[in-house]
Amino acid sequence: MPRTRLTVAAAAATLALCATSAASAATVTPNAQPAPVTAAPATCGYTPAVPADNFKGIPVFDAAKAAKPYHATLRTSQGAITFQALTDAAPCTTFSFRFLAEHDYFNRSHCHRLTTQRLWVLQCGDPTGTGSGGPGYSFPDENLTGATYPAGTVAMANAGPNTNGSQFFFVWKDTKLSPAYTPFGKVTAGMDVLQKIAAAGEDDQNAPGDGFPTLPVDIKSVRLTR
Repeated sequence: MPRTRLTVAAAAATLALCATSAASAATVTPNAQPAPVTAAPATCGYTPAVPADNFKGIPVFDAAKAAKPYHATLRTSQGAITFQALTDAAPCTTFSFRFLAEHDYFNRSHCHRLTTQRLWVLQCGDPTGTGSGGPGYSFPDENLTGATYPAGTVAMANAGPNTNGSQFFFVWKDTKLSPAYTPFGKVTAGMDVLQKIAAAGEDDQNAPGDGFPTLPVDIKSVRLTR
């Protein structure tokens, strides 16, 4: 999902971030343009970017650690959601998510966007709760060849090709999207939680069928297990 338009004013003043980061917020749109397909990188290009909300540093890719499979369980105010990380297909993305989760980045944040028309997703991962937040770095897309978004998919929100940060989304109902959003996980438990959140609706603040979830979805913690 594309991120919403980013406001860059919140970048941490103590960070010398030279790279231009995505100046638009992370969102998901049905007709987004896919990034050019490239071979999987030997290392991951995590580059400084603004904004740097709740900054935890920039990951240093470790191929051995990245190859280790894991499940992530998000304990939310509406119930637990667990997904299997696709470490083989999206090593850079799953390594970044692991890094942020291990540094408690997502704790005490909330899922800020629910869509109930045309696409069916719950978007999370922004500590500012505005759709414009980011972790202080970005990295390229991966796993886009033939990408589809059935119910249970976990994928990255972005502000255009190769602008991944911390924002991601859960697909709660089979959704047709351009292959422009890196799929990096598959829900293994908690689809009932996602469907409960979706059934309660949203407030249309962005557009009809697109707004803040009526049931607040606060992420209390993220636990990683084998």
